[in-house]
Amino acid sequence: MGTYTLGDVARITGVSRARLKYWERTALLEPAAARDAGDSRREGSEFEFCDLVTVRSVLSLLDRGVSLRRIRRSVDAIRKQIPDVDRPLGSLRPWLDGSRRVVVRHGGVLVEPDGQFVLEFAPAQANSPVSLRTPETSESLLEAAANWFEQGCKLDSNRNTYAEAIEAYKRAIECDPDFADAHCNLGSVYFNQDRLASSRICFERALVSDPNHVEANLNLATLLEEEGRYQMALRHYKVALASDPMYADAHVSLALVYEKIGLRRKARGHWRRYLQLEPAGTWVEIARQRLQQE
Repeated sequence: MGTYTLGDVARITGVSRARLKYWERTALLEPAAARDAGDSRREGSEFEFCDLVTVRSVLSLLDRGVSLRRIRRSVDAIRKQIPDVDRPLGSLRPWLDGSRRVVVRHGGVLVEPDGQFVLEFAPAQANSPVSLRTPETSESLLEAAANWFEQGCKLDSNRNTYAEAIEAYKRAIECDPDFADAHCNLGSVYFNQDRLASSRICFERALVSDPNHVEANLNLATLLEEEGRYQMALRHYKVALASDPMYADAHVSLALVYEKIGLRRKARGHWRRYLQLEPAGTWVEIARQRLQQE
């Protein structure tokens, strides 16, 4: 069975790489290839087709108004109470149109994981959800942060909605000041607006919360490289690559910086690695040309 990189999944599903990384980092999305090897948190994991289905399932639930926190809580409950359900996230379905309740079919009935990590089974008709209702509680700050982050992800790819995306990411950060993904995405929007000083502050704040954050390291390195601060740029590129060894574009960035400072032998090593990871990538012709040079 063929596998997919994180970039492939982003391209196929239309979900941004940053959003997918956040889902993976918070254990919402667990790459099948890594999970089957008993290492679901491994960086640079390969994905299988079933993971594409899982991403589509998450998007469907979010579009129905089901919050990311409710989805994650439901998956955790299923794993704890009925572990024989294969790939619980991909099995989750909205109960009824217009409903934010989610169900999974098990043993001929629809089971609704509801409440705080609790499942309760009772006699029911074959198509009736088994539910344990709990009083609704106010939305937590972390849930609010995740929801604002999701809103920002939907808005940050269109220049016409940059202002709304910025506001959404700021709201996420107000709810969770250590939300590295929100800081990083906010910095990317500022960068696209040529607000480089603000962009850099956001990337630096993301790295205060998570020093190994791949995108924040790459983005900050790009800014440093443009300023001619190559050694500092190299350090951040290396951290990003160490965190995600399968990130082909990080090899390109390192190769280009090494060429700028005259270390062509090191650059060639990264060009070779890039060709191994992305044999049909954007930089293939340039990589081949570099490797053919003396």
